[in-house]
Amino acid sequence: MKFTLKDYQADAVEEILQNLASARTLYKKSMTPVRSSFSLAATTGAGKTVMAAAAIEALFWGSDSFDFAPDPGAVVLWFSDDPNLNKQTFNRLIQASEKFTHSNLVHIEPPFAHPRLDPGKVYFLNTQKLTKTSKLTRGYVESSDNGGQLAAFQPTPDDQGWTIWETLANTIEDPKLTLYLVLDEAHRGFNSKDTSDKPTIVRKLVNGTRVRPAIPIVWGISATIAHFENAMKQAEATKNRQTLKPILVDPVRVQESGLVKDTLVLDIPDEVGNFDSVLVRRAARKLKDSAERWAAYAHAQGLHETVRPLLVLQTPNTPDHDHVGLALDTIFAEYPELRANSIRHVLGDHSTQKFGAWEVDWIEPQRVQDSHQVRVLVAKDAISTGWDCPRAEVLVSFRPAKDDTHITQLLGRMVRSPLARRVPGDERLNAVDCILPFFDRTTAVKVVRFLTGELEEIPGAQKKAIIDGKELLPNPNVPKAVWDLWQTLPTETLPQRGARPMKRLVALAQALSTDALRPGALKEVEEELHRILDAYATRYARQLEAAVQEVWDVHVKEISGRYGKGGLSYDEFIERADDRAIRTGFESAKRAFGSDIAQSYVNHVAGPDDPDTDDDGLREAYVRASALASVKEVREKVDAEALELTDRLFAKYRVAIKRLPDVRQQEYEDIRAMATEPQLGSLRPPRTRIEGFSVEDEYGQLTVAPLAPLHLMSDDDGQFPLTDLNEWERKVVLAEISRPDARGWYRNPSRAAFDSLGIAYRDQDGNWRSMHPDFVFFHEIGGKIVASIVDPHGHHLDDAATKLRALARFARDYRDLFHRIEAVAEIASGMRVLDMKLSMVQEAVLAGKKPPIELYRSDFSVMYEPESW
Repeated sequence: MKFTLKDYQADAVEEILQNLASARTLYKKSMTPVRSSFSLAATTGAGKTVMAAAAIEALFWGSDSFDFAPDPGAVVLWFSDDPNLNKQTFNRLIQASEKFTHSNLVHIEPPFAHPRLDPGKVYFLNTQKLTKTSKLTRGYVESSDNGGQLAAFQPTPDDQGWTIWETLANTIEDPKLTLYLVLDEAHRGFNSKDTSDKPTIVRKLVNGTRVRPAIPIVWGISATIAHFENAMKQAEATKNRQTLKPILVDPVRVQESGLVKDTLVLDIPDEVGNFDSVLVRRAARKLKDSAERWAAYAHAQGLHETVRPLLVLQTPNTPDHDHVGLALDTIFAEYPELRANSIRHVLGDHSTQKFGAWEVDWIEPQRVQDSHQVRVLVAKDAISTGWDCPRAEVLVSFRPAKDDTHITQLLGRMVRSPLARRVPGDERLNAVDCILPFFDRTTAVKVVRFLTGELEEIPGAQKKAIIDGKELLPNPNVPKAVWDLWQTLPTETLPQRGARPMKRLVALAQALSTDALRPGALKEVEEELHRILDAYATRYARQLEAAVQEVWDVHVKEISGRYGKGGLSYDEFIERADDRAIRTGFESAKRAFGSDIAQSYVNHVAGPDDPDTDDDGLREAYVRASALASVKEVREKVDAEALELTDRLFAKYRVAIKRLPDVRQQEYEDIRAMATEPQLGSLRPPRTRIEGFSVEDEYGQLTVAPLAPLHLMSDDDGQFPLTDLNEWERKVVLAEISRPDARGWYRNPSRAAFDSLGIAYRDQDGNWRSMHPDFVFFHEIGGKIVASIVDPHGHHLDDAATKLRALARFARDYRDLFHRIEAVAEIASGMRVLDMKLSMVQEAVLAGKKPPIELYRSDFSVMYEPESW
């Protein structure tokens, strides 16, 4: 893979491969072949195609990372209801994997003269290619009258000896091949609202017919599991087909990855009237400002290319062309640097459209992202489903309030981050702006709710949708000492799946060499690890000798019986391992030490520069490396030394790493996280932040949000809105900043980022997760600035006990770095606090014998009584 998979993507790929292996076993090795299906469900922006690319790559060529053996007869048929979606997927597969080329990714086009599909290839097919009038199907009549034979009145096109249905049937029936069907956005193919051909075609594809076998393995890729399951039921495709465990990608983990934008900013008229031209002008300013910000960021980070943001102008189903032309006039008056060829449309009519004085050419939706000269796009809903526009950052919708679903669907296509990562500390570049001239503020509240949890295509968890958003900058009223302390506070990275200490060390050495912080670091690390392995080979010589013999010996059991006589006889004997068996054993060394170190150690032992090295010497080197990996004591000692060396390198180059561009700093954070236990990360101050200054009152109306001073990020007046805080969270903030020694406070973002203090913990299923305490307060005690964590958290929530234990463990490990670490909850008797710096409280919480509510009611808690109460 060209891309490094995010941890949630790697987890999903592992589950996909487990399902594919199970599906193949059910079909190929059961007494009666069992057909099966499963689904992968992930929100927009999660990287479904990247996950699919990694799984298919492993299916064709195997994978050391996932310990997956290839299927030499695997054939993948990728099916969607839109040829343009297939083209987009084709391009993404090539972008994601260096093993996919134009030779093994094939668009099925007439004439397609193949008796069967070839193994090791992905074939793309769409609904239109399987209709009765398609050249691929012409000449094939599937009915009980003629048994599926060719009809005399419907001849096969020239150069096409087999129809596509015959080709698929031959592929399924070939015992050497296994056909895997990928239904991309599978629910669309079954949608009864589509043309009548679609459900029938997909049903025939999945279920087969009287004269043609069903496809054995079906893998659906969709936004939700329910979509695929309902689609299969509607197509009656669950009959005689076993359903395997569905794979659901957690939207919280997608959000934390930075692949999708964090914030949705809604601009709505403040009063009744015709303000569309005013808001269009505002949208043009936002587009221009975004372009300037991206250019400045690219320059500061030394990026070769800058993001060129896009403004989407969404029209009603029947657009007023003069009205759209007036909007274009307004945009170009406000942003004169744009050129006439900066506009395109994706309306249903593919011809040049005239909007007022503007003549606008059509563009294929999938080409918009890579056509950087396009800066303004006129659309209805052609890009509402299926297209991702990472550089689309501003939306102006002329649709009325009743079309809120169309608007939210389009926003769902705009959530992908342009750089496939979060811009650290700059919420402005991690946001999407939505301008709604024809919405009232009451309806806007409904849209906000929709965007933050009720729309399946938009990850609701942790996404922020705000009205009347303002950009906040560092608060000039906060002392510099507060900012200095903030950057020294501990934050934890999440451990990564399949982490290995030696692989982590090698990755760090490669990064240090790449950034010229320590040229030659990789060679130094390899030589040091070779020395360490040699030393432990000597120290544990007896165990190593036995392990070497075990690698050379291949144990074989012979079972025999005599004809006509009962009973069996067993005999065991030992064969000497051949080159293939030795190479197989070497896989354990690659898993333990990493491929780079395992191979370089073989070269070290064999002496690659020694002309006298023969094949026997090379075999012995492979055997020695394999044997070392099987000695538990050696693995443990080498891992410990690798961890210590990694920690030393991180400490030595800590300051130098902080001077690197964001993308390189993220690389080091990813390497830091390549561990089996949480690691100390590095906090950085935010650059900008966006907050809403309107809040919903008890009547569902918008009103001005209450403000508070001393937040690290503020507006021009030094104020921060308490928009998203509940009543008792506001009480905590106002109480803490009213103390005479208060010097600042920080609303900690609830996502993994450089500007968010995170605490790693295991959830109830044993998976690593990250919690982010609500507040960090700064006070001046004895002339010194100190930090305190105060975390109001509902004791009734499902994760209350788990997160309380996480905070207690964090307090135990880092108590000396904080003035206070407190968990606060409101119960019937009032606000109660658990002081996590007290050992007896830590022990009670970590024991987990009492539910949170009982801990707050017990003597372990005290009243939360600030001086101001």
